[in-house]
Amino acid sequence: MDFDIQYLSFFVIDSEVQGEQGAKSYKHYQTLDEVSYANHPLSDFLAGELMKISKRKVERHPKSEQVPTKIGRFLVEEGYDLASNPNFNQFNKIRSAETSDDFQHSCEQLVRSYMDTSSIRGGALIVARAKLNKYFDEPFVFVLKCDFEPKVATITDERSLIQQVEMAITTKNMKSIQYPYMPEEGMIEEWELKIHQSSHSRYFEDFLKFVEYERSMPEIVKDQVITLAKQYYEDTGVMPNLRVAQPEEEETEETEETEETEATVSTETAPPPQTDFDMTMEVWATTPKRELQEQWSAEQVMEASYHLVEQIPELDLSFKLDHMGIKALLSDFGVNVHIGKQNGRYYVLLEGDRLEFGKGASPVEFLRPNEMKDIIDKIGK
Repeated sequence: MDFDIQYLSFFVIDSEVQGEQGAKSYKHYQTLDEVSYANHPLSDFLAGELMKISKRKVERHPKSEQVPTKIGRFLVEEGYDLASNPNFNQFNKIRSAETSDDFQHSCEQLVRSYMDTSSIRGGALIVARAKLNKYFDEPFVFVLKCDFEPKVATITDERSLIQQVEMAITTKNMKSIQYPYMPEEGMIEEWELKIHQSSHSRYFEDFLKFVEYERSMPEIVKDQVITLAKQYYEDTGVMPNLRVAQPEEEETEETEETEETEATVSTETAPPPQTDFDMTMEVWATTPKRELQEQWSAEQVMEASYHLVEQIPELDLSFKLDHMGIKALLSDFGVNVHIGKQNGRYYVLLEGDRLEFGKGASPVEFLRPNEMKDIIDKIGK
């Protein structure tokens, strides 16, 4: 089972120099309808690709901020409908085009918007409208971007052997947009689309200026932890004395000039001043490496963890003890993972039913474990 192409427009983007100052242009090569597509080489090139795109797994709240596949949602002001969103209108015109010329015109408008994106690379941009007849009468729109492959050659004959191909494309690492998003076969979300791009590039996010993306799991958890810390601060009046490394700022003419400029801004437009707590927590949250704060009891930590685990059962817990890495679930803390301190040194006790070793044999695998009492006595001494 695959999508049936109704219309498809093929464009080539030429970007001589990467970056905003580069010379960028595009050329429309061909627009195909259902009949002409069936006998076209593109039908073999894209065979199965649209279904692969629609079935590609995506997490609504990804485990990291740098993920290649995301769900986007059209932004609208309160009280307005989807028709007020410019990005939705671009896709909707392509979906509702009644003739091949209308389809091509709508696609060109989309390509021109995409050309305004900074740092785009040359390649082929394909816009397709397709139906999944088994489930829907309404079509889907797919935007596919294939970058040019450098140093590509084909075998010709026994004398010349190979010839260089100047503009080669492949479906490998192809970027894509699918609208509407199909969370399951037979179900669509009209307000949402799915994008796929290499994690370091943000072409589609720059292009879709009126689309927002679901927050990552670390962002959600960070905000909830800050909320819990703020509640603790309000209940006890104890300001967190967080141990974080703050980078030194060098005074430069540019910095002084910026400060002078900022001083002239009206206080009416300035954001509300941050409290000491807000500034402390902001520094803590953005610091890549943090130390144990030693402020909450184990019971308080378990209570705070319970609220997070209740919403996200598989929430990770990872930290390092000197050079040793520990990975567990947050739900393991206080149950299978215990942290203690003795004579100024930290101890981590991991509890479980069996030990399993992977690659790389070691003498430890032949260990006859000591009694816990003996280990604790040794630590005490």
